[in-house]
Amino acid sequence: MTSDTDKLARLGELLDRQDILDSLTRFSRGMDRFDRETFLSAFHPDAQIAAGTFVGQPDALYDWARDMHDVGQSATHHSLLNHSCDLDGDTAHTETYYLFAARNRDDSNWIAGGRYIDRFERRVGAWKIAVRSTVIEWSGVLPTMPIPFGDVPGIHLNGAASRDGDDLSYRRPLTNLRKPNIP
Repeated sequence: MTSDTDKLARLGELLDRQDILDSLTRFSRGMDRFDRETFLSAFHPDAQIAAGTFVGQPDALYDWARDMHDVGQSATHHSLLNHSCDLDGDTAHTETYYLFAARNRDDSNWIAGGRYIDRFERRVGAWKIAVRSTVIEWSGVLPTMPIPFGDVPGIHLNGAASRDGDDLSYRRPLTNLRKPNIP
């Protein structure tokens, strides 16, 4: 039988783990939507990050990565997969598998996979990344093909994918502007 004290401790651990996952999601979403504020909210300002050729702090990472993705791709997806988290007080060590997919400016598709190895720290009640090392394990280019349903009349009435505040994901309240259609 589990005591109320044990349940509260487990609940606290679950909340910490969720806060850490939320931080990882903000990083991914912030990069894909070119939302600097959301991206930076995942990191402590003095965080140390190693990602590809980049080694530095979060603000410089955002600027470097945004410019690289803006020049090279018309869309990116930083998807988070398997995640493990070792909590130890106000510190946590995590390993998060990622799948990166992008539509390149030449209409080819780039895909890569690896892991984010992070040390999170809880400071002033907030879990954020303090140290990150990105492990890139594989990469490749996929054959070019049209974006599915891109030629359907009115497909973009609800909004086209955008890397800024015009993206559909920012619309509040979310509404449907397309007419009913059952093919």
